[in-house]
Amino acid sequence: MEPLSWGGIITQLIIQFIPVWIALIVTYALSISYKRKLGLYGKLFDSMIGMTGFGIVMFWVFTGIFGAMDLIVTHNELSQVSGMKNKVPGTPLPEGSAAHPYYLLGGDNLARDVFSRVVKGAWEVIKIAPFATLFAFMVGITLGLPAGYYGGRLDTVLSFAANLILAFPVILLFYLLVTPEIVATGIPIYMAGVLFLFPIIFLVVLFQSRFYTDPGKRNLYVGVSLVVGLWIYLGVAWDADPLGLISVPSNILVVFVSVVFVNSPTVFRIVRGLTLDVKTRDYVAAAQTRGEGAWYIMLWEILPNVRGPLIVDFCLRIGYTTILLGTLGFFGLGLAPESPDWGSTINEGRKLLSIYLHPALPPALALLSLVLGLNLLADGLREESLKD
Repeated sequence: MEPLSWGGIITQLIIQFIPVWIALIVTYALSISYKRKLGLYGKLFDSMIGMTGFGIVMFWVFTGIFGAMDLIVTHNELSQVSGMKNKVPGTPLPEGSAAHPYYLLGGDNLARDVFSRVVKGAWEVIKIAPFATLFAFMVGITLGLPAGYYGGRLDTVLSFAANLILAFPVILLFYLLVTPEIVATGIPIYMAGVLFLFPIIFLVVLFQSRFYTDPGKRNLYVGVSLVVGLWIYLGVAWDADPLGLISVPSNILVVFVSVVFVNSPTVFRIVRGLTLDVKTRDYVAAAQTRGEGAWYIMLWEILPNVRGPLIVDFCLRIGYTTILLGTLGFFGLGLAPESPDWGSTINEGRKLLSIYLHPALPPALALLSLVLGLNLLADGLREESLKD
């Protein structure tokens, strides 16, 4: 067969991404139709910058999801095809060797399909960055609210601990936490055991403070949070799920814990600062006059009123985490050596960058576009939150 032209390559790429295009169209259609009922998320679609960022981010989210389901990839991301080493984009495979006859974005230095590795690499980012950032926010919120609200010694101790962690350069700290020597000591596992308790504590306190006057609902929500939370906690942090359903590979757990630990102090400082500002407002004084508890005021009066800056920072922090994951992969740390994450793929491709651009360029552009999309999304959310 003849190699594909660039027009043919682009056409085939568009065809491969059909599930993603359909998902994006449905998401935009439903979101725009009901945007007046969707709060801040709905207002995002009044901002062209926000819509553009949202589209880029959701493109990679759907790519990661459908890629994990093998609906987009053309070849196995780890399989090697003889004769396809460093082949240029659009090169046909030996006849009869695969259902898809081309390497659309060429082959890498181990004769693997670059396109399929980029698609699978999106899932590596999607399954770590947002959830690790969410856990970091739960840690930061759980500690930052009381530090800002109560002040005093509690604030002094927690702020000192946060500043101590932030004194280390982020990349260096992240690098140290995932090195084999530190992992061998078991420190990341013990860190997981402590950090992963915070989401459970957060949910229990959230429901306890909200429904303390309705024991029926309080007991139900708190009970479900404890049972489900502890079940997930045992499986994720200690690999001790009694049902054997939840298990996280040790290398992914180490990266996950590192992301949470590195981001939590920054989130803590943001939440603490916002709480110090908001706790003097009239609606907080009104809640105190009504006799509301401290945690009710923090979680149901202060936190909702600072959601705008936190949502914006959440989007930006996912971008930072994506860059950190790419940096780790580039240095060969954290994830498995054969992982198709974008950082590892860029590192493998850069060794021959002066001769072949195609192995390193697609994952680099993917990483760039996702971070750009998250920044644009954060800008759009910032604009709309200021109007709120």
